[in-house]
This record gives sequence, structure tokens and C-alpha cells, in this order.
Amino acid sequence: MAQITLKGNAVNTVGNLPEIGSKAADFSLVSVGLETKSLADFKGKKIVLNIFPSVDTGTCATSVREFNKKAANLNNVVVLCISRDLPFAQARFCGAEGIENVVMLSDFATGKFGKNYGLEISNGPLANLHSRAVIVIDENGFITHTEQVSEIADEPNYSTALKAI
Repeated sequence: MAQITLKGNAVNTVGNLPEIGSKAADFSLVSVGLETKSLADFKGKKIVLNIFPSVDTGTCATSVREFNKKAANLNNVVVLCISRDLPFAQARFCGAEGIENVVMLSDFATGKFGKNYGLEISNGPLANLHSRAVIVIDENGFITHTEQVSEIADEPNYSTALKAI
């Protein structure tokens, strides 16, 4: 389990992020169009998983905006923004913000993605939501970078994640 903080108060995750060099675990998430998406849907592309508690918070929204800007200039790369928000909330946010360069995916139904990737928050006021993390997967499905953001209110390190692509 990873120990992180929320506004300086200690909280934990259910596990640790996957090891660099390991094969990325498959997942089943729901798109804003209510379609089920898996890792296989993005086969052959480099993937950035931008994971966060809720798009309705300032830092989470900022991370989606930043990755949306940066993704516009990347070749053979897809940015997946993953939270437990309902797909309707994700679609509303993207529509209002003009977000078009990232794929929003929801783990609302089971939370299985957060559990399998070891990033679900296990205690505190955000229990059962996803912690803020970034995972980069190469075109062969192997993990090349992980960042468990230690303070939930902080943004991830965008440049380090993008260098890992």
C-alpha cells in the first residue's frame, strides 16, 4: 500500500502501482458514449493513463486540460483520463471545456481498475475513489513510467510522464 496525503493528512491506497517493466493489466472501463473499452482497444499505441479522484475538482480538471493540450501534438499516443466519475459528468466536463484530444473513461461500476492497479484510496474522505497517478504504457503493453502523486491536491509531473513515452 502507498501512503499519500490529502491536504497534509495521511491516507492510504489499497496497494502499489504496477512495476516498471511489467505487462499492463487489462481493464474494462466505460467511455462517455457508454461503450466498454479495454486495453486491447488501444493496442499498438503508446498510452498515458491520467488517473484522478474526480473531474469536478480543480486539480483533476487541470490535469485533463494539460494532457489535452499536450496530447494534440503527440504521434501514436493516446491519453486516457480515468476516474470513478459517471460518464455523463465526464461528457459534460469535456463539452464545457472543449476537450477533444483525450479519452475519458469511467471506473464507476465496479472500481476494479483502481483495485487492480493498486491506486484506490482505502481510507479518509476520498475512500473508494482513485488516487492521483500517471502510468505510461508502451506500444507493446509494458509499463515504462509510474507516478503516484504523494499529495492528492498536487498536479502530476507532466514533463516526466511525456518523456517516458
